[in-house]
Amino acid sequence: MLPAVALERDVLQLTATDQAALVRAGEVSARELVETALAAIERLNPRLNAFVALGPDRALEEAGAVSPGDPRPLCGVPVGIKDLLSATEGLPTTEGSAGFGDWVADHDSVHVRRLREAGAIVVGKTNTPELGLRPVTENARYGATRNPWDPELSPGGSSGGSAAAVASGMVAMADGSDLGGSIRIPAACCGLVGLKPSLGRVSIGPDLGDVGAGTPADCVLTRTVMDTAVALDAIAGHEPGERHHAPVPATSFADAARTAPGRLRVRLCLEAPLGVPIDEEPRAAAAAAARTLESLGHEVVEGVPAWDDDTFGSSWSTFAAGTCRHLVRVLERLHGRPVDPEKLEPASRAWLIDAPPVALVDYLEAAERLWAFGRRVQTGWAADEVLLTPTLTRLPAAVGIEAQAGVTDDAGRFSALVRIWNVTGQPAVSLPVAETGAGVPVGVQLVGAHGCDDVLLGVAAQLEAAAGWKPAGRIA
Repeated sequence: MLPAVALERDVLQLTATDQAALVRAGEVSARELVETALAAIERLNPRLNAFVALGPDRALEEAGAVSPGDPRPLCGVPVGIKDLLSATEGLPTTEGSAGFGDWVADHDSVHVRRLREAGAIVVGKTNTPELGLRPVTENARYGATRNPWDPELSPGGSSGGSAAAVASGMVAMADGSDLGGSIRIPAACCGLVGLKPSLGRVSIGPDLGDVGAGTPADCVLTRTVMDTAVALDAIAGHEPGERHHAPVPATSFADAARTAPGRLRVRLCLEAPLGVPIDEEPRAAAAAAARTLESLGHEVVEGVPAWDDDTFGSSWSTFAAGTCRHLVRVLERLHGRPVDPEKLEPASRAWLIDAPPVALVDYLEAAERLWAFGRRVQTGWAADEVLLTPTLTRLPAAVGIEAQAGVTDDAGRFSALVRIWNVTGQPAVSLPVAETGAGVPVGVQLVGAHGCDDVLLGVAAQLEAAAGWKPAGRIA
């Protein structure tokens, strides 16, 4: 066994797969690992506010049942679950809001259940902006989550609590969800790997039918592509009644991440749709990543996808408003009570309760324009082609951005390069490749053809290894 004093310093800085390997080998017990994660949360969370609820008793009980030799890929690994929509048996889900009460589910969402089945130990729930509506993680109920690289900065959103928990070393893996970039935005802000899988790759059951017409996706935030691949192997798969399907790959995602993908055509784009400006640091990071991929033997060409569409902004705004209003109804059903408008934040109430309702035909027409946009963007996109862009058009924001109703300019700036792939359903991953002179991480985004999550993870792992970027400067 490792000395107790070394556990938090050393074990929590390991990847999730390495943590599981230690547990499997009997070098660290799962209980020691969970105890160490809980101690790190107790020490770091008052400053970062990543976790909003903990379940130590059940976590320690489950960890005690994990023995050396456990073959499961995440045996004994502590994880956090985002406090939005995901049913987590025995823990409250509040949606980052005081408006719906605390829903303590008697079951897990499918992806949470599958993480547990893979051996992961859920230690608590992570912070999110109210209803996941903002690209930063701040809410009236729990307050702001801070970025471990610089606590004056936001970790992004809406999966910012999960990102801060992983980047700070509280846990090596945490759950996230992504409707318009909410995994990839905090991944870029916090120097992490964040994958939005292909449409239909991960089930949204059992509580949700087709919220957002397939645009949202669940996955994880991690420190390495391999951890993300192992987690995707665990949570991917069709459940009865799923309306969307992604083809099953010929090999596991973990094997794909271990294997060079062959020569790919990489399209580099250093522009954002509709002329949204991109800061110099993200542009430079993407250009450097392109040079690295070219040195690895890939064909790199510059080119802009067919994404300039003057109707996209208004269509997205109408679609998002209708989707979020529907989300309020879904949450009322899940929580078993009507929303209390007086307890919603003013911006949320103004957008989702007090504003005129979105007409059904307007919502459907907006969605139809978005799906047509997706067809156009994907036309001719080959299975061996990836797009490389900056993940974000800007660097992380300072804590304290004022909440405003609707799809704001701030949200549009953060999501300009990421929300597109929720519309098209393609897999997209953000990974860190650099940091600024001030020590702020910078991410780049790789996008693959729909269903080609394996190809995407293969090239992402290749770029990760070649770029040689290592976290430095986070709170420890």
